[in-house]
Amino acid sequence: MSFAPSSTSKPRVGLFVTCLVDMFRPTVGFSAVKLLEEAGCVVDVPMEQVCCGQPAFNAGDLASARKVAKPLIAMFADHDYVVAPSGSCAGMMIKHFPELFANDPELAEPVKALAAKTWELVSFLTDVMKLDGVAAAFDGSITYHDSCSGLRELKVKEQPRKLLRSVKGLSINELQESETCCGFGGTFCVKYPEISGKMVGDKTTDIKNSGADMLLAGDMGCLMNMAGKLRREGSDIEVRHVAEVLADMTMAAPGIAGSEKG
Repeated sequence: MSFAPSSTSKPRVGLFVTCLVDMFRPTVGFSAVKLLEEAGCVVDVPMEQVCCGQPAFNAGDLASARKVAKPLIAMFADHDYVVAPSGSCAGMMIKHFPELFANDPELAEPVKALAAKTWELVSFLTDVMKLDGVAAAFDGSITYHDSCSGLRELKVKEQPRKLLRSVKGLSINELQESETCCGFGGTFCVKYPEISGKMVGDKTTDIKNSGADMLLAGDMGCLMNMAGKLRREGSDIEVRHVAEVLADMTMAAPGIAGSEKG
């Protein structure tokens, strides 16, 4: 699907807030709404939305995943697009909902339609709304972690960097291993804590070596994992969701896990 914005027609976007944004980082949701509206969208946030079912799906509990995910199909049926500030949640809806409901003849087509109109936030802004830049400013350097689902399932790589380069005063210090997993992986960090701990330790070393003032990414799970490790290591590198910087809302809340410069 594609949409050519005009002065007389605006796409109606359903914002899928995600569990972690809702429970731990609502500023990301407000930032997403601001960015979408400034790009020319009408934004709805259905209050009855819950989890996309990804944790249950990843754990192999397909019955629970279907039960949790099913209400979202009708909830977003009338929207032109569904947008999530998370590559993993968007990836679940785009890539795995069709698999999850493949044997349900009544839902197979509605699920395909939902998957076809679902986007990760920054890729939607750049690839669908054709946004070239944002009216934001940040006096400092950032480094960017490419979260696994967004990068590998949705091909989100250049899109956030494109918009970040338009932020006044901001410079990008690339990680040596920007595409390497941080070790979160949803239930992976619970099932394999030793492996996960080693992975996030390698990641925070890379982050600190970048010399950046701030770490950004597009997924709250990854950000909370890396922010927690940085705090335990005594680092003062600020950690935020990319939407907060792009929406010029870094003053709305401290950094993740209490990270805040100054």
